[in-house]
Amino acid sequence: MKFIESIKNVWKIEELRNRIILTLGMLLVYRFGAHVTIPGIDAAQLEGLNSSTSTGILGLLSAFTGGALSRASVFALGIMPYISASIVVQLMGIAIPYLQKLQKEGASGQKKINQITRWLTIAICLLQAPGYLASLPALGVPQSAFLLGTGFTFYFSSVAILVTGCIFAMWLGEKITDKGIGNGISLLIMVGIIARMPAAFIQNAANRLEGNNVMLILFELVIWFVIILAAILLVMAVRKIAVQYARRTASGSYEKNVMAGSRQYIPLKLNAAGVMPIIFAQAIMFVPGLIGRSSFLKETATGAWLQTNYADIFGLVYNITFALLIIVFTYFYTAITVPTNKMADDLKRSGGFIPGIRPGSETSEYLDKIMSQITLPGSIFLALIAVFPALIVKIMGVQQGWALFFGGTSLIILVGVAIDTMQQVNSYLLNRHYDGLMKTGKNRKAIA
Repeated sequence: MKFIESIKNVWKIEELRNRIILTLGMLLVYRFGAHVTIPGIDAAQLEGLNSSTSTGILGLLSAFTGGALSRASVFALGIMPYISASIVVQLMGIAIPYLQKLQKEGASGQKKINQITRWLTIAICLLQAPGYLASLPALGVPQSAFLLGTGFTFYFSSVAILVTGCIFAMWLGEKITDKGIGNGISLLIMVGIIARMPAAFIQNAANRLEGNNVMLILFELVIWFVIILAAILLVMAVRKIAVQYARRTASGSYEKNVMAGSRQYIPLKLNAAGVMPIIFAQAIMFVPGLIGRSSFLKETATGAWLQTNYADIFGLVYNITFALLIIVFTYFYTAITVPTNKMADDLKRSGGFIPGIRPGSETSEYLDKIMSQITLPGSIFLALIAVFPALIVKIMGVQQGWALFFGGTSLIILVGVAIDTMQQVNSYLLNRHYDGLMKTGKNRKAIA
């Protein structure tokens, strides 16, 4: 088979082979750390914690950490504090002139931004770690599980371990990005999500088999593959804006180049914001429940309604609000991350133009208009995929743990990271004159 031949070609390229081995080794270290319980906690008494973090919002957070959250692991915070810090720094870059200046300084500026992100990650960890430790008894960890008690010594050492674990995970991700293959941070999240998949599927399948619903299992798998294909289409879909370039004549003047192959395209992604709108919306969805539990509303009917409806991630009210927030944040994040002004300026400087559109501000307005038009269907499609787990739970009675893989943040991350990694491997193969892994790869056999 052609695919098997491509896999063999991967191992023929020494640099690519070494990068893949390094990546797999670091991912293995991360998965091993996810099973190491915080010193001072009896791992045999964590059944209650595992049960309370298997569904709902905590189940989603546990999936992102690969189950480390439910094991009170040294990696219990996972890589999410770093993700939160990156989002904050990115948003602050809109309003803070110093960060805007750094963004324009190229590699040196990006290095300083990365350092700011790391320090902010530590600050977020210092806030989250004590909160996580303090919540363990409420999440089902008995007092007898704390072998050293819950005094200052335990909290100080455990906070230091959790912060160190997050920083180590961040270091692993950065090393994978630099020396391995793919985006390291994304790969750490992906392997954490995948680690939960087999157990979730087996548990759901066992439940179906008890009711002799074998065909229902097959039907669920078909739906799962269809939603994966839909997520791939969302990630890969682009609107191509035709561009032409002027060519310089012998006399030094420029004229329109209409030769075959002179026309190129600006690819505008249907979902330029990626998974970020879902992450933003997910963070906001914690707020109504916190408001409902506040001292002002806790004993009122409004507070009870907020607690009830926004604690169930598969409920109707929760998912309608979730979908609307995703659409809003998709527009917001696309507006701040797709620099149509810069694209128009770069196009003008390179002698390019969109046929029928004047270079400069008119081109910028045209690109902004197109982005607004394609963002609407893209945001609606993203929102539908995000709330699909709730639909599959309500309509087909799929267990909640397995339903999380039918859409939402988990599926978009899995698809996006898998495609990005395959594209990087594909580029190595094509540069060495091998057939690529992906269908779009051209046959570039070496010339004898």
